[in-house]
Amino acid sequence: MKLLFDENLSHKLVSSLADIFPESTHVRDIGMKSADDPEVWDYARANGFIIVSKDADMHDLSLLKGNPPKVIWIQLGNCSTSQTEQRLRKQCDQITEFAKDETSSLYALNS
Repeated sequence: MKLLFDENLSHKLVSSLADIFPESTHVRDIGMKSADDPEVWDYARANGFIIVSKDADMHDLSLLKGNPPKVIWIQLGNCSTSQTEQRLRKQCDQITEFAKDETSSLYALNS
């Protein structure tokens, strides 16, 4: 499963989660640090990524366009990178099921 972390999340998540999401990357690592949401959306769709974002605009794009790509919407408020990592780890099985479900477009990860 390939996750594409949006610019509003730390690039450190890629390495800290590499054991469970090994094909993941961050927008800054592919030269898209300042890209607008539709550009990130198109890249994710063309390259088989699931977008991981705190951005409500990605939520809106998901509702408007459906999948692909799928979106994991992080709704944890103001939290540390470590807390985000812990929550993604805790939800790994549910995220895996979400990725397999052809009808689902959005997974809201909240507390």
